Amino acid sequence: MNKFNGIVTHQTVSDEDFKKMMTLPIEDIDKYSNVKVDVVKNASALYKKMARSIADAVISNNDAGRSTRMILPVGPTPQYSILVDIYNKEKINLKNLWIFFMDEYLDWEGRLIPRSNPMSFRGYMDKNLFSLLDNSLGLNPGQVIWPNPYDLDYNENKIDELDGIDICYGGIGYHGHIAFNEPYDTYYRRMTIEKFLNSRTRVLDLNSDTFVINSLCGIGGNSYDLPPKAVTIGMRPIFNAKRIELYCDGGDLGWQQATFRIACMHPPTLDRPSTLLQLHKNPRDNVNIIADEITAIPIKAGPK
Repeated sequence: MNKFNGIVTHQTVSDEDFKKMMTLPIEDIDKYSNVKVDVVKNASALYKKMARSIADAVISNNDAGRSTRMILPVGPTPQYSILVDIYNKEKINLKNLWIFFMDEYLDWEGRLIPRSNPMSFRGYMDKNLFSLLDNSLGLNPGQVIWPNPYDLDYNENKIDELDGIDICYGGIGYHGHIAFNEPYDTYYRRMTIEKFLNSRTRVLDLNSDTFVINSLCGIGGNSYDLPPKAVTIGMRPIFNAKRIELYCDGGDLGWQQATFRIACMHPPTLDRPSTLLQLHKNPRDNVNIIADEITAIPIKAGPK
């Protein structure tokens, strides 16, 4: 039993309750979830919804005369081509936009992989977002901030200086991680929910399950070419964001089906970091998990 912000949390559920969690009909998930859940028809609709939400967050703050401070992931990625079109066609002013990216891969020595590496998040965003934006929109490169393994405190000090994050967008990793805030190995070490939720930017070795999923989804299962380390933004700025939206597009592989349901309905547990967002202030209002129908369907076990 753990307690955080006055909420008692339990790390286990009964076998019966877990089975119900995995097989609940799509239309009932939101009813049993501690966060807001939306299910859209397909991945295309999900990417359009994500792109529109990102653009609208900037428009809303522009209209109110405020800057926009957001955390963005690199995965999922298809929303960015849609977002470029929205920004350019609607001539959205990006002058007061601050973007804090979640993470980047590091090589085995803990150094940033070059932008030319096909797995580089910085290289991907340069090619698929920033180089395609109309220069007249006014995005300031100095307001696009990546976690830096050589200055780990910079991005979160800047977030504090700007008075926090308006909205955090993200996906959910196989083991429920957000950014590379993977489950903490407690075999020889101790971790509390409070300490994990206050984690800051750090360098880490990727967990083995992340190697498998990321190599399958990104490089045809070639785990040898997946960088072994990463620098990640901590849970502190994610959890403290005023609003959080996570998008699940597990697709035909089905790898995200259980992950999605656990994030929505399992009690908060360090084993699945996304469940900890249920401890956010007013999670039904401020935390939204969106999935496509393939990801949200009830899980049926059996050989394939």
